[in-house]
Amino acid sequence: MTRPKDLDPSSNPRALLGAELRHARERAGFSQEALGAPLFVSGSFIGQLEAGTRRMHLEYARHFDETLGTEGFFTRNCRALAKSKYPDHFAEAAEAEAVATAIREYAPQLIPGLLQTPGYAQAVFREGRPTATEEVIDELVVARLDRAHILEDPTPPLLWAILDEAVLRREVGGPAVMAGALRHITGLARRHRVIVQVLPFKEGAPMAMSGSLKLMSFEDAPPLSYLEGFGTGRLEDDPSTVAAHQLAYDLLGASALSPRESLALIDSVAEDYEHDEQR
Repeated sequence: MTRPKDLDPSSNPRALLGAELRHARERAGFSQEALGAPLFVSGSFIGQLEAGTRRMHLEYARHFDETLGTEGFFTRNCRALAKSKYPDHFAEAAEAEAVATAIREYAPQLIPGLLQTPGYAQAVFREGRPTATEEVIDELVVARLDRAHILEDPTPPLLWAILDEAVLRREVGGPAVMAGALRHITGLARRHRVIVQVLPFKEGAPMAMSGSLKLMSFEDAPPLSYLEGFGTGRLEDDPSTVAAHQLAYDLLGASALSPRESLALIDSVAEDYEHDEQR
């Protein structure tokens, strides 16, 4: 049997690891359900690993090497790819985000990371880490802005963001930073790269107000949802749970202003910040 080569980490390592898993599984004659059963995971989860939308953990890698006879290939590469520039609670979600065909996000407090400007991101990190060195803050900002490269492609992914009005009104980094951040969002929307809605204060307390919600769809894998709070995050793949989160997002969208009305409100708030800066 030809021994698989270790992966090149400069490419898309998780997608390559998933493709090798599919190849090794089919060569060994296992179904996705049969391969996942000893790990107490579903066949759809194995499919997500093969599609590159979920991270392969070390215990899974060891099982695959033993079951599929891959001579430590998955264990070696799993260890090599375990390091991430993102916090542990967000690393897997960030990796899934990079291969999603559609991302729908509700932000109750801050501008979503994919839509942040350098100045806004720096202010967020500095306020959350007042004693961190400038080098640490710079690394965090670079990692966050790197995620936004997926918006440079003129087509995928679809990004649909619902912003609570508090996101617009909370002054992060000062008037100039806020004006630039809001103009950045309206610019993306007017270039038809993102869809943005604002959930106004008059709508009361939305059901998802306790934290941010991100929904991700994929070309060849089931959808995922990600819930994030202060220093915590949880990626969900259970179909009923994801469906409940999708309903919550749909209800938020139904209560929000239309995209046209939302852009008008964002422009108005940005103009107020610009006037504050001039004063």
